[in-house]
Amino acid sequence: MTDKNLYNELKERGLLYQCTNEEKLKSMLESGKPITVYVGVDPTADSLHIGHCAPYSIMRRFQRAGHHVILLVGGATASIGDPTGKVEMRSMLSYDTIAKNIDTIRRTLPIFIDFNGNNPAVIVNNKEWFDKLSYIDFMRTIGKHFNVNKMVTNEIYANRLSEGGLTFFEMGYMPMQAYDFVHLNKEYGCSLQYGGADQWGNITAGVELQRKLNYEFGTDIELVGATNPLLLTPDGKKMGKTERGAIWIDSSKISAYDFYQGVYQTPDECLRMMFAIFTDIDMKEIDALIARDVVEAKRRLAYEITSFVRGKADADSALAASSAVFAGQGSMEDVPTYEVESLPVNIVDLCVASGLVESKGQARRLIEQGGISVNRVKVSDIAMQIASSDFKDGEMLLQKGKKSYIRITH
Repeated sequence: MTDKNLYNELKERGLLYQCTNEEKLKSMLESGKPITVYVGVDPTADSLHIGHCAPYSIMRRFQRAGHHVILLVGGATASIGDPTGKVEMRSMLSYDTIAKNIDTIRRTLPIFIDFNGNNPAVIVNNKEWFDKLSYIDFMRTIGKHFNVNKMVTNEIYANRLSEGGLTFFEMGYMPMQAYDFVHLNKEYGCSLQYGGADQWGNITAGVELQRKLNYEFGTDIELVGATNPLLLTPDGKKMGKTERGAIWIDSSKISAYDFYQGVYQTPDECLRMMFAIFTDIDMKEIDALIARDVVEAKRRLAYEITSFVRGKADADSALAASSAVFAGQGSMEDVPTYEVESLPVNIVDLCVASGLVESKGQARRLIEQGGISVNRVKVSDIAMQIASSDFKDGEMLLQKGKKSYIRITH
């Protein structure tokens, strides 16, 4: 038996955004019988960042409710690259790079999903079945069901088409992802695909493909597609990246402090959704916390998500480091640190060398705008030289804006 309350939980937390047949989904989740659901990721980078992980947190809820979860890594589809929202064709990745990315992503997936126990999740790679299909066979059995006129009206291809650069290569992405759904139904009995709202066109393509195959072969298989709302900043950009870079899930790519601070920088408008997706805190408690104190809500969110992804020890150290920086309390040992080898050093060069900014041009612009501080005092001169007198007990604080800090030691 499964937890029949999952549908209500998804609705209450705002985690069900679109659905090809919501009544069918409701019936499936309230039947008490387990279903098989899948979510996919293309390994186009060597780590997931927090913005990628809403569907995985939702899969965690499905698994806890007693349903079977499949995580698909797109070894084949990543060879093309999803054109959704792109104005230029994605860079083609080598097969070796894709394989390495898959390995690193696999290591972080257990943060969200249980691969042991009585109901372990399954990881599959679509390269396994696409390697066995010839181009001619795929086009004869699957390609014939895709109308090009209809495909190019889909928002998946909108930006590429408007730029006049849509390639036949990219047109193959939707049929491939659609076939994934059909294949997983055949091999695993998978009846539900979940994904971010930007994947709606690809998800519905799989549902529609199965309908056409039903007509062709006289079958009666209904697939259901659903999406979660995207984590978007108020200006419409996808969340998951900050001024300092992506909020990576892989701990080798980001310090606990930077992870914590990245989450802490969540825009006020996105707090509720971040709580809803990544924590189990009751929604009434969340609403009350945000209404009472937004700053405290951000601290709670940053701590909860850091603890969930990185573990309690990392969350505690990040909280201590944050307190040290912002309130001048405690030790700053956990704040990102750069050791300068020789003094004096020009402030522009130090900003770049420490990783606080990406270029000397950016450093100069920020200094001219009052955006760089040393020991909490704004720098106004791009020719400023950092000397031993700027250090107290062998360290100083280099700051960009209000939220990005580097501890400089000598």
